[in-house]
Amino acid sequence: MTEENIIEIQNLSKKYGKFEALKAVNLTLKKGELFSFIGPNGAGKTTLIRILTGIIKPTSGDVLVKGKSLLKEPSLVKPLLGYVPDRPYLYEKLSPYEYFEFTAGIYNVPLKDALERCDPLLEKFKLYERRNDLIESFSHGMKQKIAIIAAVLHDPEIFIIDEPTVGLDPYSVKVIKQYFKELTSLGKTVFLTTHALAVAQDVSDRICIINKGSIVALGKLDEVQNATGIHSQHLEELFLQLTQEETSQSNEAVKLTES
Repeated sequence: MTEENIIEIQNLSKKYGKFEALKAVNLTLKKGELFSFIGPNGAGKTTLIRILTGIIKPTSGDVLVKGKSLLKEPSLVKPLLGYVPDRPYLYEKLSPYEYFEFTAGIYNVPLKDALERCDPLLEKFKLYERRNDLIESFSHGMKQKIAIIAAVLHDPEIFIIDEPTVGLDPYSVKVIKQYFKELTSLGKTVFLTTHALAVAQDVSDRICIINKGSIVALGKLDEVQNATGIHSQHLEELFLQLTQEETSQSNEAVKLTES
């Protein structure tokens, strides 16, 4: 993993009326890292993801991707991103192959190249034999895998993945975790949100905890432990203690200096 910053989130704020969903958030992500962004429901995770993917605009601040402004140059930034939402919308009257052909066309990826990327993943996810079946016959977990494959067809540099393990069986969770590590080993950056804290602990290079729109902890697990004074071996216990304290009290955010 190199130290090159690939994403810089600068003083990002988002208000809905008087409610402030994000409060001047600052973050940098390094090329080739797996970064887990976690928080309670309503903490601001979804808002940040929607801004990162260009779905909504912030009230203030900016996002730079490889030095390019997402707000000012979205056509240059969006092709660098692959996005998998927590509830992926798929055209269920299509087969996986037909859906991949459709997705490849959006990104002007030759079908041959798209199939070369999707076939090994269909094999990995044990879906190759179902490649010509209608997606409507698939389980939620199978649809999630199809969405992940579709997100890589244009070979993006950054993957933004929201709740990837929902509905997956233990084998598939293991395969997904291994695949994320493979991506980062190739220099890809993975921005992951999940309520499966054991998954975040297993795969993450760094962890960011957000609560009430502000970052309350940031860094490697041992750095977060040292900064918070919560020396649990399990991220779940640290997370619960930290977010409960932050919810019940007006504690100052614990922010680590990024190296």
